[in-house]
Amino acid sequence: MTYEEIESKLVFDERGLIPAIVQDYLTHEVLTLAYMNRESLQISLLEGKTCFWSRSRDCLWRKGETSGNTQKIVALRADCDGDALVVEVQKAGPACHTGAESCFFDELYVDADSKPFSMRALMELIEGRRSNPQEGSYTTYLFAKGRDKILKKIGEECTEVIIAGAKNDREETLYELGDLTYHAMVLMADMGINYEDVVRELAKRHVIDHKVKQERMK
Repeated sequence: MTYEEIESKLVFDERGLIPAIVQDYLTHEVLTLAYMNRESLQISLLEGKTCFWSRSRDCLWRKGETSGNTQKIVALRADCDGDALVVEVQKAGPACHTGAESCFFDELYVDADSKPFSMRALMELIEGRRSNPQEGSYTTYLFAKGRDKILKKIGEECTEVIIAGAKNDREETLYELGDLTYHAMVLMADMGINYEDVVRELAKRHVIDHKVKQERMK
């Protein structure tokens, strides 16, 4: 689809702007809400990276032009009325000028009974125990003991998983996998490896595997 065909489907407001919700393509996390005009949209499509219109500075703004935290566009979707966009991106660095991964980090209300568990939230909790030690916390204890202790625990948990799997005990294997995953995440935090790093690594392997399968089909 050409730029002209895309533009013809969109409705810009009286200022010539259209809101663009930027979303992480891999994790589906909402990163920021920005605005595009016709020129910034065209630049985004031509360059394959997000370019917005800064309402405060009244000028074009290429994301990452000063910080280096660019956003490669993977997909662009419009809502049913054509007056709002969702831009799915692969980001190189934090999306927010504060250094946060997403601009939407100020949690104002949470229904504790409904909020689902997430690996990201667990990772943030573990990282928090490293930067802000809590007395009596097992995670804090692991960080205090150091890398060798963390690695030793991972080795122990690997053995437990193998033993449970060899017994064909599903429940025990599941339990031990939980322990192994947790301790692996502690190692990640200790080494400065974040959740997105692992997601990107797995996604990279998926792309390579898909290309290999396509080559074999030729």
